Amino acid sequence: MQHRESRDKNNLHFRLMAASYKLRDFFAPRRNVLKEAGIKPGSSVLDFGCGPGSYLRPLAKMVGPPGKIYALDVHPLAIRMVQRLVARKRLANVTTILSDCRTGLPDQHLDAILLYDVLHEFERSGDVLRELHRVLKPSGILSVSDHHLNEEELISKMTGKGLFWVVKKGEKTYSFQKSG
Repeated sequence: MQHRESRDKNNLHFRLMAASYKLRDFFAPRRNVLKEAGIKPGSSVLDFGCGPGSYLRPLAKMVGPPGKIYALDVHPLAIRMVQRLVARKRLANVTTILSDCRTGLPDQHLDAILLYDVLHEFERSGDVLRELHRVLKPSGILSVSDHHLNEEELISKMTGKGLFWVVKKGEKTYSFQKSG
């Protein structure tokens, strides 16, 4: 019984968060954040910690039909919400991934990775960053934003393992590339 109560509480929390994102997105459209990532038509992009899919519609427009979007989240409700959004908006180039770390994608497959408002939640940040390093192309961009961390904490978490280095600080995001 306790497991079900915990799951129901998590689902309620997630639904409330998703509703707050709709309000946020109305006043601060996600495409403005995505512009800083430099995503181009035809790109392959991973939205790591996609939540209810706030970035998917503007992202689908940016990458266009030849592009590919992978929406990954640890929460099954997030994946179900994204799948409904994908079906409703006919976003044919979006694939969902239910995982807390492993993407299942080939090495050096992605042009860009979005890591928005999830870095502070990682219990195994080293594992996640190694996975992101593995799937990002050498010229790819890892776009990071997390309002729960100050600049020093964010940069330290991203560069501390020696896997990524800062290439640009934007208004809303930091862009990183793979080290060696």
